[in-house]
Amino acid sequence: MIRRFLRRNIDLTMFDAVAKLAEPEKLPFPYNKSTYCRYEPIEKRIDYAKVLIVNDLLRYDSDISDLARKDWDTTTEAKLEFERKVSGMACNNIAKNVLRLVKNPKTMTVHLSEVATAVEQFQPDAIVMSGTFADFDYYNQQHIASISEFLRSNKIPVLAICGAHQLVAMAFGAKLKTLDDLDLAEKRTGRVVEYQYRFVKIVDSHDPIFDGIDDDRSGIWQDYTTQDDILRVWQNHGVQVVGVPDGFKLLATSYLCKNQMMVKRAEGQLIYCVQFHLEKSFEDWNKNPTRWEHQNESRDGRILFENFLRLALLHEPI
Repeated sequence: MIRRFLRRNIDLTMFDAVAKLAEPEKLPFPYNKSTYCRYEPIEKRIDYAKVLIVNDLLRYDSDISDLARKDWDTTTEAKLEFERKVSGMACNNIAKNVLRLVKNPKTMTVHLSEVATAVEQFQPDAIVMSGTFADFDYYNQQHIASISEFLRSNKIPVLAICGAHQLVAMAFGAKLKTLDDLDLAEKRTGRVVEYQYRFVKIVDSHDPIFDGIDDDRSGIWQDYTTQDDILRVWQNHGVQVVGVPDGFKLLATSYLCKNQMMVKRAEGQLIYCVQFHLEKSFEDWNKNPTRWEHQNESRDGRILFENFLRLALLHEPI
């Protein structure tokens, strides 16, 4: 990047060694639109929101099934320690989004096994559910049953991320498979995965969750044409939802994973589910603080998160 900047701004005839370099390979779409990242300020435009953050990962031996104990055997505690570490990062990233987007935020973090009680006590405006790591047959099945029952009857707006997207789909009768269309038990390891930033195709651009996605993209280094209806979002999963459960509408798709995003807006419910990690927005903010490595990296995820909070505050269950 520095070399491209210098070549545009310095008379390189003075530097024979540089001048003789071959023409650099052209960047692919969409990076060929611009080689820099225009600064885009992020303002807090939501006055107040109470958000319940749900940790969907495993914590203790009481959270796992007999199958997990059998398959994991002597590695059980190491796996649970890893899940606890991941859950801390996942819930922290969700909290950062709320804190950076809301002027007067209030959050509470609970485990998926505690959601129903927490909702009654906390009375949140919105619920945001984290991703997961282990397959759901490794979970305490009473926990899966209780969160599924809650999701089917709950009227508080929900944003379900990655593994939570799959958990919601299961609660409403959908099946899960690997990205190469195998039953999960057939291939526990070495799965095909979608990882790092990937492009996702919007199939219903009229949904209000996408408001502002195409606004003022001119000059941003991941610039797209407005006709493409493309999101650039962080992916990290090897499992997908098969089809779209009854009552839900598909919002976004990709080559490897057909159900990247869906919504239920019926029966007094508002449930947005995303297979990707839109919550990484402000993790990137902290990692890339300079103008040249700006947080536009995950701009689309940030806008979706903010739109969800706005829609949640407007939601009136019937």
